Amino acid sequence: MSSKINADDLTAVVRYALETTRATIVCPFHDRVIIRVGDDAAESHAFERAKRIIKSDGEFWASDVLREEFGRQLGAATDGRCPECDRRDPGT
Repeated sequence: MSSKINADDLTAVVRYALETTRATIVCPFHDRVIIRVGDDAAESHAFERAKRIIKSDGEFWASDVLREEFGRQLGAATDGRCPECDRRDPGT
């Protein structure tokens, strides 16, 4: 795991897992826009990766807590394209 990730921060752990498995990407032009790639295998892999991250107390994240946060982050992500980029390019 990257030393930049706080293993005790659920939001950061899930984001790390989603980004490193390429289940989500950050728009290269709008760093606040998270794009859901739509790859079920990558999302499953991300969940498995997050389950194996050990918190500072030596415990793992509970599966139900992870599922809830994965659902929240994937639900908040845009599907497939950056809406900010689409607004600037009316030809798409």
